[in-house]
Amino acid sequence: MNRQLLGLLLILLLTLTASLGVSGRPAVAQEDNLPPDVSDQLPFFERWLGSAHADLTAPAFSYWNNLEPPLIPKGCAKCHSRTGFEDFLGIDGSAAGQVDRPHPVGTVIDCAACHNEAFDDKTTVLMPSGIELDAAVDETRCTECHQGRQSMVGIDAMIKNAGASLDAVSDALDFARTHNNPGVALKYGTAAKGGYEYAGLAYDSEFAHVPGYRTCTECHNSFTLAVRVEECQQCHTEVKTSADLVKIRTVGSAVDYNGNGNVDEGIYAEIASLQSMLYQSIQKYARQVSRHAIVHTPDAYPYFFNDLNQNGALEASEAVYDNRFHAWTPRLLRAAYNYEASLRDAGAYAHNPKYVIQLLYDAIANLNQAIWDPVDMSLLHRNDSGHFAGSEETFRHWDAEGEVPRLCAKCHAAQGLPTFLANGVNTSQPPSNGFDCNTCHDDLTTYSLYQVKSVVFPSGAVLDSGYPETNLCMSCHQGRYAIAGLSKLIGNTAPDDPLSPMNFVDSHSFSAASTRYGSEAKPAYEYPGKSYKGFNDHGYGYFNKCTDCHRTHALEVRANDCVNCHEEIEQGATLRDIRFLPGDYDGDGDEAEGIYYEIETLQQLLYTEIQRYAAETIGRPIVYVPTGYPYFFFDLDGDGAPDRQEITAENAFNAWTPRLLRAAFNYQYASGDTGSFAHNSQYIIQTLYDSIENLGGDVTSLLRP
Repeated sequence: MNRQLLGLLLILLLTLTASLGVSGRPAVAQEDNLPPDVSDQLPFFERWLGSAHADLTAPAFSYWNNLEPPLIPKGCAKCHSRTGFEDFLGIDGSAAGQVDRPHPVGTVIDCAACHNEAFDDKTTVLMPSGIELDAAVDETRCTECHQGRQSMVGIDAMIKNAGASLDAVSDALDFARTHNNPGVALKYGTAAKGGYEYAGLAYDSEFAHVPGYRTCTECHNSFTLAVRVEECQQCHTEVKTSADLVKIRTVGSAVDYNGNGNVDEGIYAEIASLQSMLYQSIQKYARQVSRHAIVHTPDAYPYFFNDLNQNGALEASEAVYDNRFHAWTPRLLRAAYNYEASLRDAGAYAHNPKYVIQLLYDAIANLNQAIWDPVDMSLLHRNDSGHFAGSEETFRHWDAEGEVPRLCAKCHAAQGLPTFLANGVNTSQPPSNGFDCNTCHDDLTTYSLYQVKSVVFPSGAVLDSGYPETNLCMSCHQGRYAIAGLSKLIGNTAPDDPLSPMNFVDSHSFSAASTRYGSEAKPAYEYPGKSYKGFNDHGYGYFNKCTDCHRTHALEVRANDCVNCHEEIEQGATLRDIRFLPGDYDGDGDEAEGIYYEIETLQQLLYTEIQRYAAETIGRPIVYVPTGYPYFFFDLDGDGAPDRQEITAENAFNAWTPRLLRAAFNYQYASGDTGSFAHNSQYIIQTLYDSIENLGGDVTSLLRP
């Protein structure tokens, strides 16, 4: 035991006996005048004593020892001394939220630093970006120090103050790093903005892991700081020791981020490969644009140096402060910041791997715009598919509100579906970073799925696929609006009479299950007197489950299985080229084209009729934008194409008649299910054909199945 350190802590330990429940008095001091060993009176003391928080000799606490006087500056004292932390918390009588003075060396992050009344009810933490985060009470202690000291906001401020153009070297720019161990800043992703996020791109938010393992101390021992490896083994069976943690790769990471063809390697290896690519890009850019060769080391401040001999490797003589790299441009500074941020958190691959991958990927892509020999990114991947694409609008739409409303939460929040299945009602949920394992699995040791016996569709139809796992998928992939709601909205209004002004009502995207069941689910508007296709029995019943055709987690179509019936796939055709039904449905004379293209042409024909009817019958031209809610807008200049000034909420089309609304609903429904040509092409063709006909379009050359 480090008895000198015990001596330094004796006074502290005596003052803590009441709050920590230590009974009795220490024994008489030994002959060497050092205090006695009291570790048996303080729970977990031995564990803490061997941790980085207790290592008085480490640079984190000894870096300032040789200063005169040996004081830790205000900017560092908060997390590099107990007294500085107490100053920041205000428990020394000073104002909370700031460090008021330099603090003497000689203290560590000990019992009093974390166990005090200031943390009893503390649930928010101010990040370097200026964003205040909500955190669990027991995590605020960690978050205050493991947040780094820099952010996207700070980098942007530096660049703005420098006034330099994107690729212009500026003497006003210096490298600014995030600091060591910024695990919390990366864990919270875009919610904290600890990395540099490029304009116009979306980023993953907090990586919440799974219930029970979301806070710092649920994964790390509070005193030793070590990862609770035995806890990881419950899900990650490949982990035997802490060295195996780098092998972890979850099923939600199903894409090849670094493009090396290996989707089984640990996510750590994916990140390391992207780091290497980014470093090479940084070196290329520095030579080609900044006109100064650059090298990096994590071990010498300020980490980036001039590569004097231009050999691409750091020499000991180069790693000196006077040789620091100083030919920064705004573009280079952003990329270097992300590179350093990814390196400084040794656990980035566990804290928020996908956010880090996005930071690295985007930095490479941005540097590519300015170098002569850009990195080939054709095989790289930035985002995951569907359920795990945390940066997509599907999950990020409600970040500003801080809550996913109940009507959306079931399918757009990780705990929405489990809540619905347990209680039969939808409740609002906090935004999530994609789905969790327990969104679909009711047991995280056996990975069994929730057993869903039947599903209520928006039309009111109650359907059972016969497969509980498919019913689980159908719980979300059914849309939110159907013929029943549309008919109720229209009421008895005559087909060409105006409805009360209102925005377009949308079925919702990816309503594949409703399409599959066709007229049994009645998701689209079905015109009176017409018959419609019901359930599409795919592959004579051999491909009726969702996962018969789609990979469970990647969600991609199992295209290799399609060749058994669709030989054209084996000959280089795509899924869209598949043709099973005979007939020229779109009237273009081509009966060999894929059924996808038959539907595509019918959609174009319907859109033409929608625009004609709106302009000629209603007198208000209309345009459609597939990516801008509520999708239909007034065509102010009547040119038939959407313009930027037209795609606004205030310009949403609201001059509906029943006839136009029904046709537009069917048009959007066909657009919203991108796999409709495979899910139930006959039903979709029927609804498009009938919509064209009802609007007065010429269907003499078309064919209705």
